[in-house]
Amino acid sequence: MIIAAFKSEITPFWYKRICEATFFVSLVLVCLYFLAHFAPGAGTSSWLQIPDLAFWFACVSTLVSLAGLIVQKQQKYHFGMALANYLLIAATTASLIVLSGGSNSAFIALWLLVAVFAAMFGWQIWLIMLFVANAGVVWEIFFGGEIPDLEQIIKLILIAEAPLITSFVLWHAETGQPTNQKAYNALAQQLSQVANKSEIVINSIGDGVVAVDKAGLVQLINPSAQAILGWSKQDAIGLDYRSLIKLVDLKGKPIEEQLSPVKQVLASNKPMSSNDFGLLTKSGKTARMSLLVSPVSGNQSAEGAILVFRDITQEKEQERQRAEFISTASHEMRTPVAAIEGYLGLAMNPQTAVIDDKARSYLQKAYESTQHLGRLFQDLLTVSRAEDGRLQTKPTVLDIISFTREIVEGLEQKAKDKNISLVYTPGKVIDTKVQPAYFVYADPDQMREVLNNLVDNGIKYTKEGSVTVDVTGDQQNVAISITDTGIGIPPEDTVHLFQKFYRVDNTDTREIGGTGLGLFIARQLVEANNGHVTVESTYGKGSTFTVRLPRMANEQAAAVKGQATKTVPLV
Repeated sequence: MIIAAFKSEITPFWYKRICEATFFVSLVLVCLYFLAHFAPGAGTSSWLQIPDLAFWFACVSTLVSLAGLIVQKQQKYHFGMALANYLLIAATTASLIVLSGGSNSAFIALWLLVAVFAAMFGWQIWLIMLFVANAGVVWEIFFGGEIPDLEQIIKLILIAEAPLITSFVLWHAETGQPTNQKAYNALAQQLSQVANKSEIVINSIGDGVVAVDKAGLVQLINPSAQAILGWSKQDAIGLDYRSLIKLVDLKGKPIEEQLSPVKQVLASNKPMSSNDFGLLTKSGKTARMSLLVSPVSGNQSAEGAILVFRDITQEKEQERQRAEFISTASHEMRTPVAAIEGYLGLAMNPQTAVIDDKARSYLQKAYESTQHLGRLFQDLLTVSRAEDGRLQTKPTVLDIISFTREIVEGLEQKAKDKNISLVYTPGKVIDTKVQPAYFVYADPDQMREVLNNLVDNGIKYTKEGSVTVDVTGDQQNVAISITDTGIGIPPEDTVHLFQKFYRVDNTDTREIGGTGLGLFIARQLVEANNGHVTVESTYGKGSTFTVRLPRMANEQAAAVKGQATKTVPLV
């Protein structure tokens, strides 16, 4: 608490200088003492006459300053340690002067050097040193033997106070260069603290972190990166990153130079992330990595890059095992479920079984539940195949307008049962202009599952109003939009909507069943057919899901289908 009250100008630079100077001066005094007592004939020299009290102060000062230098090597700076060094060397100097002739002492020059740094430790220490210096002057005048004349008194006062006044001007002046130096010292100390904190944070991160400059030379590597890569900090700093971070593809082949994520980030000044890289360590081991490369942006281009990576080999293996289990379990359970569904169908068929109406209603519910279970197993199989790369497409040429119309017509009865209007916009003749033909090259079964799921969701989540399906397009893409007037989706849920097993959880959705797989599967199937699906929604007013697929030119579609098709002009 006492030390904290002093206002210090100590920076790491001056901390080290004080410890070094104190150690050197104290060690010289100790050596002079031993030389005076043990060297033959040395005791006759006045320069070697070190009083015993000063010797013991010098010994303690030597040990404390040595401890300060050791602490500095660990990049730790303590004001208390620097203050202790200073006070000890000041006490050593005072005892030397008082016990070796006072104003006539050969060690007066040492006082001039020590006093200049008093104000560095705060005005309190400066006042203490001023009091001690003037007390020494008073002692010299009245108790030092003969009373000195005026000239000698002025000389004593100048020797005592001049270095202290100089110290105050150097370290606590309010104007001129000392103020700038003071600001510089404060800024240097602040930056040093920030740098130390940043290093602590980076070193505590569990992921590997490597920083490279614009030339690709490693400037920073944290302990986690050292453990993953097998390189020490001393060996890694200054090397080209390609010597440390050897990326391979999932088949173990080295990544080509132009495809290197680091090179792409440095060139584009945009971040890049991927889970599809392997990393070859120094020991020759290959590990699957999650890699994020972020640019250190300059004014116009990247001045370097930060690589953050972690080993996901075990995670991917666990995912593979889970997917394999789900795939096997779903496949095996589909067989008995299909058998149950078949027998229930036979039981409800009047031509194969005779049952009363009550039993038929029970069997109908069981049959519907079995169908639902079968669809769930099919969804799990699709998810498993999508995640492990086994999802295959069998594309054909689709006239998306007629294809979508069939799906909408199949769901009209479900919309009528809820008193909802299901509107299909395309196919109408407007102002003698014919709706253009839109062809896509996609898997019909997969697209049927996607569109059926989206339209069914529109009906399911709409309490009243309508569901409108439209098909539009341009020269490059075809867009199928499904717009409903339903409950809508909150903004915080929209970004997660296409994630696996994610369902919006609120009072409007809890009464509606679902697994959270439908939209995830829809996105996987659309992307497998080179398209993408998006959503726009306003909570409480409705949503619009849009599927975009690459458009196929009419001539190309006709050639693939093997028949001539007259090109219909665009509206």
